Amino acid sequence: MIYRRHLKSCSHRRQRRRYWQCQCPCWVDFWKGGIRIHKSLRTLEWEKAKQIVQGWGAVEAGGDQCPVAPPEPITLDLALQEFIADLNARHLHTSTIRKYKLLGKNMRKFANEQDLLFLKQFTVSKLSQFRNTWLLNPLSSGKTLERLRAFFTFCMERGWVDQNYARKLKAPKVPQRPTLPFEREEILRILAALDPYIERVAPRGRDNARRLRSLILLLRWSGLRIGDAVNLKTEQIDGNRLRLYTQKSGVHVCSVLPDFVVTTFQTIPGVNDRFYFWSGIGNLEIAVSGWQKRIRKLMWLAGVKGHPHQFRDTFATELLQAGVPMERVSILLGHQSIRITEKYYAAWTDSRQRQIEADLRSAWERDPVIRLEAEVTRELRRKNEAVN
Repeated sequence: MIYRRHLKSCSHRRQRRRYWQCQCPCWVDFWKGGIRIHKSLRTLEWEKAKQIVQGWGAVEAGGDQCPVAPPEPITLDLALQEFIADLNARHLHTSTIRKYKLLGKNMRKFANEQDLLFLKQFTVSKLSQFRNTWLLNPLSSGKTLERLRAFFTFCMERGWVDQNYARKLKAPKVPQRPTLPFEREEILRILAALDPYIERVAPRGRDNARRLRSLILLLRWSGLRIGDAVNLKTEQIDGNRLRLYTQKSGVHVCSVLPDFVVTTFQTIPGVNDRFYFWSGIGNLEIAVSGWQKRIRKLMWLAGVKGHPHQFRDTFATELLQAGVPMERVSILLGHQSIRITEKYYAAWTDSRQRQIEADLRSAWERDPVIRLEAEVTRELRRKNEAVN
């Protein structure tokens, strides 16, 4: 039913929902499919409140009448709850689920501002308006659009919507940034800045400052993501072998660390018997964020611009330039497909560059213009030699 939620200052407050001819806020309250729909209509005008309810597919509603919703509608809140529950059941990473929860929070906020209640009310026009509220760069906007499409695909597979209107929104143009590894001189400057960094740190942070050297070396010569490096367990290092992950077939994928990198792990103060860089208690993302701040401060002292992920890029590009096949580098990086490796590191493949050069030489040898110019050049050389 539509009713007035009387304010404290209203003289008709004692009549509660029986009186609706005042100017108090309009609310709606009804049950649908065992779900209570109880929310503000965000208006003081009674006629506008009825129009909003009719926009949900309800019959003409007034005073104490109960609006009747169309058959089998589902609200946005319920759809989001079911979607998040499915993500948890699939055991996705907490950071991934958190991003979907943020998308749901923004969708609820937009729905309240636009007086949208049911999922079917999100048409192409409404989704376009929703995207206009994003204050994101092209890359983040594209990722958010992918998550929006995934949500509506989930809803379409369950018959809650007729089609995935989010797919009708064109993705933003994202400029492709080349993968830029650290130069070797930059790596040396970062390592040289460790001693000044330790001197600047307060006494209670000296242990982590000493661990930072091992973390930097680990990132550079293992290719681990910083989250995996911070979560490194003591059992993963056996001699100079580093166990990266276990394949679906049960086979361990291991890397080999240089001896000087392994030596640093024997000299740093351990956090505990299980982990090198965090306690294993609490939120790993908070621990990773703390190490990222330390690395940024160290790079600032070294006068090097970049981010921690560039250590991983440096690891990959150095191997490719040394002639290591792309498929083996892909395994060491833990990519699900070699296509991901090719997308980011194909330009650094030494064998591909040599093949390009060989193709060009072969093409030039067959070019008639180049052949003619070569004969003319040889004839001029013979004439010059004869004159001299």
